[in-house]
Amino acid sequence: MTETIDKIRNKQARIGIVGLGYVGLPLAIRFLEEGFQVVGFDTDPKKVDLLLEGKTYIQHIPSTTIAKYVKNQLSVTSDYAKISSVDAIIICVPTPLNKYKEPDLSFVEGTIDNITPYLKADQIISLESTTYPGTTEDVVMPPIEAKGFTVGENIFIIYSPEREDPGNKNFNTKTIPKIVGGATKACKEVGIALYESIIETVIPVSSTRTAEMVKLLENIHRSVNIGLVNEMKKITDKMDIDIYEVIQAAKSKPFGFTAYYPGPGVGGHCIPIDPFYLTWKAKEYGLNTRFIELAGEVNNSMPEYVIDKINHGLNLAKKPLNESRILVLGIAYKKDVDDARESPSVQVMELLRDKGAHVNYSDPYLPVFPKMREHKFDLTSVEITAESLASYDCVVLTTDHSSFDYNFILKHSQLIVDTRGQFESDTKKVIKA
Repeated sequence: MTETIDKIRNKQARIGIVGLGYVGLPLAIRFLEEGFQVVGFDTDPKKVDLLLEGKTYIQHIPSTTIAKYVKNQLSVTSDYAKISSVDAIIICVPTPLNKYKEPDLSFVEGTIDNITPYLKADQIISLESTTYPGTTEDVVMPPIEAKGFTVGENIFIIYSPEREDPGNKNFNTKTIPKIVGGATKACKEVGIALYESIIETVIPVSSTRTAEMVKLLENIHRSVNIGLVNEMKKITDKMDIDIYEVIQAAKSKPFGFTAYYPGPGVGGHCIPIDPFYLTWKAKEYGLNTRFIELAGEVNNSMPEYVIDKINHGLNLAKKPLNESRILVLGIAYKKDVDDARESPSVQVMELLRDKGAHVNYSDPYLPVFPKMREHKFDLTSVEITAESLASYDCVVLTTDHSSFDYNFILKHSQLIVDTRGQFESDTKKVIKA
């Protein structure tokens, strides 16, 4: 253990990152910035080729940053045999849900299968993918132990949940505190050393199960509070009260209140998914997570609520939803990012299409509609001009990107359905949703 820690502190350890997406690539760059050698692994040949060419595929990471490190400190590959060349293996692969809303650990299991034949003594294995408590113990450790390794003695296994927040200018990989839980005390000490080398604040917890639960609590907290404010939005709408004015006034209280904002639903790879990992695991203990599931029901109902508002606005204009031309503004799951995973905007688009509307979108961060497992549109982003806005029967704001000129959009649109509180409601053009 001491030799492994010394190797990290002397920056002689070689770091392997498995999964070079929105979590893995920023993490790789953070290690590179501190002078470590990094080997990136990804099964997507397009990502590998782009990185080897010094190009990026994530909006907030410039190509100049990739070009600075590639082939010097950074090597990128799909060949898992090179696992034997690294000292630490950090797993950052997706953990989606299957069609029954159950955890899909196939990416984690596949990664373990891929790396196990090439493991060597004294390596560190850190899982960062969000999952239910017990995954590290039940899924990661057994195949490794079956190869003859003794966890805590000649191999070190930790769980350290990712905390990336793309688009957040106040925090980055270096400044966001890092949770670390080890399979043993020795594993935890090695994990602390690994992440202290690149993160300003490392917070150790007693076990991998605790660290896994920390991540779920963080995102369930957000899901529940977003569900609450979305329900409040429906209530205040019926009472002819502006929910955004209510929130603005309430957050003046210097204690006991945290502002959450309503929207067309929840998106991203965390909030819509993570609560189901706990509700699934809780059933193993004979428990029902009614509070968590209710918040999910409220959030999942929001796209339909938006459709009702669009329909209402078009009815006032004496137009049917069927055959109407609708422009959706923003398909990213949150403002100022290029990530559309689980985006409620896309759900709104599908509902509109199902009801016979002609749907287009405009998003400066996603010029071509991305490939998705469950959603398919053969579309490119519409340029926002006076003529294009005027040609649509309704414009729906679903993602409030900073680059949108809201005054220009208001001036040239026939009808606006606003799910983000960006437009004044004292005009007949605007329907709050």
